[in-house]
Amino acid sequence: MFRNSVRMGCVVRIAAAAFSAFVLYGCGAAPTQETASAPGKPEARNMRLAGFNNLQARSAYQPVIHQQGGRWLLYVGHHGGTREKPQSLNTLTGRMEYNGTSILDVTDPSDPRYLSHIEGQPGFGEQGAAQMVRVCNGSELPKGDRSKVYMLRTDGNLGHQIWDTTDPTKPVMVTTVITNLKGTHKNWWECDTGIAYLVSDGQPEKFRSNRMTKIYDLSDPANPRFIRNFSLPEHAPGATGPQPEGLHGPIRVGNRVYFGYGTSRGGVIQIVDRDKLLKGDPKAKEPYAPTRENLLYPQIGRIDMYPTMGAHTTFPVLGIPVQDFRMNSKGTVRDFLVTVNESTANECQEDRQMMFMVDITDPSKPFPVANYQVPESSGNFCSRGGRFGAHASNESFTPLYYRKLVFVSWFNAGVRVVDIRHPFAPREVGYYIPEVTKDTDKRCIKTSAGEERCKIAIQTNNVEVDDRGYIYIVDRANTGLHILELTGAAREIAGAR
Repeated sequence: MFRNSVRMGCVVRIAAAAFSAFVLYGCGAAPTQETASAPGKPEARNMRLAGFNNLQARSAYQPVIHQQGGRWLLYVGHHGGTREKPQSLNTLTGRMEYNGTSILDVTDPSDPRYLSHIEGQPGFGEQGAAQMVRVCNGSELPKGDRSKVYMLRTDGNLGHQIWDTTDPTKPVMVTTVITNLKGTHKNWWECDTGIAYLVSDGQPEKFRSNRMTKIYDLSDPANPRFIRNFSLPEHAPGATGPQPEGLHGPIRVGNRVYFGYGTSRGGVIQIVDRDKLLKGDPKAKEPYAPTRENLLYPQIGRIDMYPTMGAHTTFPVLGIPVQDFRMNSKGTVRDFLVTVNESTANECQEDRQMMFMVDITDPSKPFPVANYQVPESSGNFCSRGGRFGAHASNESFTPLYYRKLVFVSWFNAGVRVVDIRHPFAPREVGYYIPEVTKDTDKRCIKTSAGEERCKIAIQTNNVEVDDRGYIYIVDRANTGLHILELTGAAREIAGAR
């Protein structure tokens, strides 16, 4: 159930489609800088602010919520800084630090409290910091210390690390899983088994991709064990011809792993049998060798998306009862992948990116059946500055929202609440667009005259939810963390049984 609304403190400011086969319908002079054309106050429908923290004015990517020691903690992976501001002040230590991983106590959402910031790698944007983070209790991991909590994070683009965050105010490094990489991205860690899918570059094995999967057994976090490399067969060493973009991230549910490749182009959705992936083909002489046959062996289904679309997030929502089909003799309960593409260009200088419902009831034949997008005209978003379009969905399986609502970050259009109870016709039931602050960073484009034009705009990057009903959004342009809750019709849907 939802908690009752909390009284706000001084830490916040308050202010009262059709789709088929993935074919869509439709530095010279000194830069000028404009404020966002959006209103200065938050814009909202069926959502309200419960709490705020500016995250030390650090660009934020991934929020992960974890119940720990009787508290609710939020782990935030950060992008790197900018050339103008490569470091930010850690207000807990008084030191300037490169962006890394922040840990906050959000037990009282009206008063989020910083517990620690673990510095990351130097670098700008996605080239530094520690963007990705996952957390497992030692009591869940088969060989973990039952008294401890472990955090898996990227070490910039160099590698992957495990930290002991049992005392979140004093994180301790446990081990480096792998290093000397040139690329990382969004991992998945199975707390019940310890299996981790680490997004890495294709070296030194010479995979033809900047991002593929290195699978590790992290059931004993202090002693990582490598299992195998995995990617699409087009990425295999020695392969020729066209190739899709690299992996964005996997999500595992049951005996399936759902891989999404590509961002705003070259997208592929791949559904894989987990047991076959981990064990390999018993008939093969070398089951883990990166041959085309071995890479195809665990694959169940695949969709190659429209060339200018990617698959940033592939979130499985299984067992949706389709109410309008209830009188049918078959097909009344169906499985779907909520697939979200990533907009990457400022001010709409690309194809529109959006959210799709992909029917995977037969996982060998995934089929897109519906989409959802935010109409640009509803807020003149292309002229506001920064990116406009989809980025990512929540990844929590909390029953409060699962099979009913998904939350999708939409950059300068904030976070959108989408009702998927009728999966062939998803509809928006709420949104929240934060206001810009003194910390919000500029976003620039080159004009037709060759000049650089910059605007200040919200860039809601990723979103996550917890079992209490709170929604957490973080901003790519340094605005910070907003903790939200549903109101009105959206809240009623979440409470429906």
